[in-house]
Parts: sequence; structure tokens; C-alpha cells
Amino acid sequence: MSQEVYINKLSRFLPNQPISNDEMEDYLGRISGSKSRAKSIILRNNGIKTRYYALDKNQKSTHSNAELSLEAIKVLESKGVKLNEVDLLAIGTTSPDQSLPSHASMVHGLLGNHPMEVITPHGSCNSGMLALKYAFMSVITGEAEHAIAGGSEKLSTWMLSEHFEDEAQKLVSLNEKPYVAFEREFLRWMLSDGAAMAYLENHPNLVDLSLKIEWIDIKSYAHELETCMYSACVKNEDGSIIPWRDLSSKQITEGSVMALHQDARLLGDTIVEYGAMGLKYVSDKYGFSTEELSWFLPHMSSEFFRNKIEVLAAEAGCPIPQSKWFTNLTKFGNVGAASAFLMLEELFNSGKLKRGQKILLMSPESARFSYAYMMLTVV
Repeated sequence: MSQEVYINKLSRFLPNQPISNDEMEDYLGRISGSKSRAKSIILRNNGIKTRYYALDKNQKSTHSNAELSLEAIKVLESKGVKLNEVDLLAIGTTSPDQSLPSHASMVHGLLGNHPMEVITPHGSCNSGMLALKYAFMSVITGEAEHAIAGGSEKLSTWMLSEHFEDEAQKLVSLNEKPYVAFEREFLRWMLSDGAAMAYLENHPNLVDLSLKIEWIDIKSYAHELETCMYSACVKNEDGSIIPWRDLSSKQITEGSVMALHQDARLLGDTIVEYGAMGLKYVSDKYGFSTEELSWFLPHMSSEFFRNKIEVLAAEAGCPIPQSKWFTNLTKFGNVGAASAFLMLEELFNSGKLKRGQKILLMSPESARFSYAYMMLTVV
């Protein structure tokens, strides 16, 4: 039997203290002891001022990814969520602590509460949205009554200088300067650590505001677009992928294969155009006008895309003036699967919401290009 689904509480956990642009290499390290040449350019374009790392200045971890998720769930508990009632835990992440067991299984192990269903969708930014949709469908069908869904990332350890040293030393041996390729470095100055969670039920809060989930729509365009963000593989000139299993240990270390890579050219040419196309698609499918919206929450990896999003959305017939936007990229950084939840959490707890308002959230994922859209009503 289908029913309505509400987000009744939201929480976040950001590790340690905010880190300024000037401090980043104190935590991530310098490749071959040299300051990055690309850092200032990338930061100028992405507009990020501070971010959070689950690291200290000795490049030692202060939290695992599972522990980041746990801390965000503990915040839900402090807000009145009874963890012994939760029957579904769905958490997306780009950066699990291990390839097996699943991330949600490890978080469940730390919770140590009772048997429950757990799921970890695989992917990058939209793995969190996939987790939310799974929880939404579980509650709407009556399979779950109390669900926690969210996103969590520990991306900083992927960006440590030690993971690029073999590549840099290979360049030195070829009498070249030890500067790693731009697509390797591009993400070092964007990504951040943290976790955020949503608590879903089949009824709204009795006193406080709730967010009614009207619909969640997620589409992949991998059938026509090649890989853009990737790890544990090599991307060929023709767009095909060689998995790490088919590479030698030497190729893996000298090519920083296990690091996170981004095809920045493909990203810039594609991400906004398909996002605007998707916005038009959901507007037509669900019969709404963007003029009805009170808030628009676009997950962006970079402020560089802000004006382009506004222009192309208007050209698609879905204008959303920036006066309706709510983002926090500049102070939290790009926290991958947690970013959409971090925006929603801050807005939900800001005191700015009023009953009847409509919120549209848009989350793109550049790994092989997928887009998630969610409509909420404040009740």
C-alpha cells in the first residue's frame, strides 16, 4: 500500500576545523616537495574558500568514512531519532574505506543496534541520491517505517601527495618537471570530507516542519557519454577504460591509477548542458513551472558553473533566478555523495523555510554522467 514520505530530520558531521586554501597542502602534502602550479587557478575558478579533512597535518586519519557516517547518525539521535526503531540504513559514498564489505554494513557494525536492512549504492555524487530514493521507495511501499538515508565521503586520503610520488619520480627520470597531469590534480583542490543524513517516515512531524518528498527522478546518460571521473582504471584516447586488474603494479603506481581523476575538458563541455536538458524533462514530466519554486538547490562541483546553469536553464524554458538558489559549496567544498544532503540540512535548519514552499534539488554526477532531481514541499 503506497503512502506519503516525509523527511523529518536532517543532520551533518564535518570533521575537525575548516581548512583555508592556504592550509590545504599542509594537510595533503606537496608532490615532490613542490607547491602546486595549478592550485591557484583551480581554486580561483571553483570559488571554494574552506573545506574539511578527516586528517591531521601529519597526513594521519582522524576518522574513517564509516565513523563520519556514524557521527552524523549520532546527531540524528540527539535530535530525537530512536535508533532502535530504524529498519533501513541506506548510505551512498564515492570513497568507502574498503571495497568489501559495503560502507553501510560497516556503519551498521559501528552502530551495533539491531538487525536491519542496509544498502550502499555504488557511484559518486548520486550514490547518496540513489540511497535516498531507495529509502523513499521503501517507506512509500510500507517495506520500512523509519529509514535513514544519506551520503558520506572521506576523499582527502585519495588526494595525499604520497599517492602521486611514483608518477612524479617517473617524470624526473625522463628529465621532466615533477608536475602530475592536470586531470589528476584537478580534484585535489575541490574535494572535502563529511557526512549528512536524512530521517524518513510515513508521517510528518507533529509540531516542527517536515519536507514531503513529492518525487525523485534519476537518469543516466552513460549510453551516449563517455567516462569523465574515474579511479582504479586508465582512460584511453578513444574514451574506453582499462581496469586496474589488467595493469601491472608498475603501471598502477607510475600512473597514479588508484587516485581519483577527472576529464576536465569533458566535464566543462557536458555537465551543465545535460543538467538543463534534465531540468526541462522533469518539468514536463511532473507538470510544474520553475516559477513555482521557492528554493533551488543545485549541487555544483565549482562556482565556475553557476552563471552557465542559470543561463542554460532559462534557455531551456526553466528560468530560476539566483535569488532562489541555496548552496554551500564555498564553505564546505565538494563533499560528493553528501553534498546534496548538506545543502538540504543547512536550509532545513536555517529557519528560512515556510509551509507550502516548493524546493527543487538538482544533483549531477560526472563519473559517467547521471542527474538526480527531487521535489519537496515544506509541510
